[in-house]
Amino acid sequence: MKAARLALAFFLPCHRVSELAPVGGGNVNDSFQVRLLSGRRYILQKLNPAVFSHPEQVIANLSTVTDYLDRAGKEQRRCLLRVPRLIRSPAGEPAFVDSRGHYWRLLTWIEHTRTMATIGSCEQGRGVGRLLGCFHHLLRELPADKLYDPLPGFHHTPTYLHRYDQVAGSRSAGVFSGAREQRCAAFIDEYRNRAGIIEEHRQVLSSSIIHGDPKVGNFLFDAGGEQAVSLIDLDTVMPGLLLHDLGDCLRSCCNPAGEEVDSPERIVFDRSLFAAVMAGYCENAGDILGKIDRDLLIDAVFVISFELGLRFFTDYLAGNTYFKVKRPEQNLQRALVQFYLAASIDNQRRILDLLWQQSIMAADISCR
Repeated sequence: MKAARLALAFFLPCHRVSELAPVGGGNVNDSFQVRLLSGRRYILQKLNPAVFSHPEQVIANLSTVTDYLDRAGKEQRRCLLRVPRLIRSPAGEPAFVDSRGHYWRLLTWIEHTRTMATIGSCEQGRGVGRLLGCFHHLLRELPADKLYDPLPGFHHTPTYLHRYDQVAGSRSAGVFSGAREQRCAAFIDEYRNRAGIIEEHRQVLSSSIIHGDPKVGNFLFDAGGEQAVSLIDLDTVMPGLLLHDLGDCLRSCCNPAGEEVDSPERIVFDRSLFAAVMAGYCENAGDILGKIDRDLLIDAVFVISFELGLRFFTDYLAGNTYFKVKRPEQNLQRALVQFYLAASIDNQRRILDLLWQQSIMAADISCR
């Protein structure tokens, strides 16, 4: 907490603070809610050095993207997108570096909003789709060379599979203990031949500036309604494939049970929420998806679910060094959730394809 107070004094040296409290829920960074005596609030964050080896690039990307969105002006306001802004020190510095070399940043607080762990209605799902579509639409002309790549190899599923094989192979005779470890290993063996399907088509897929982590928890909703109004946690904003963002958004939003459940085998990918999210997305950005993007959408949702399961299980096997955990087997449980979700997507492939084609047709008709 001492480092947090030093960081806050660096950014707001002349302001009196009434509250500095940890904010839970994140898997990577340490976050604190700041409340001044005036009532104004901010979010103070320490970037995780184990995840972001070049935190200065993460902060530079945030500044570039938010400045660009500010210039969008009227168009940004039309689709209700609000994003946090960097607060600089009186000397104009965007980051505080503490005695241990950790980078801190201060962001504006998005007032009158709430977060949700899961999507509870199709209207909420449609709102999420609209907002992600707005984000992609507004950033479609921002040149990729204006941003750093904060996580090289992010969403390259074959690399995660290779890393898993290395970690699993280092175990004594590759033996897995317990039914849950064995179930994870069985899922990986069953699906490993499909890990590369997005990479195989990368050259013909649509790329742009993506959020990188558009899960449910990174959308803020109007406190008084069901409308999604903000995308937060812009650490992973980068040039990338639109399908990666869509796949990640859908695998998170269409899992009404959430990602921290005691019975992963009951996980079901909700096709009604899927249709709602994509209907909303097509309202603002359906035209930026190419034919191959559309053809591989369901594959992208499956692959991202499988990839995240791989990452959670590998981190568990490696001693939980990447994702924050509250108990030793939490990443094992998280992995099973994603693997069962991938299985549910796979089992519903035909109906999901049909629903997606209906969304495409509806969007095409509305544009005529």
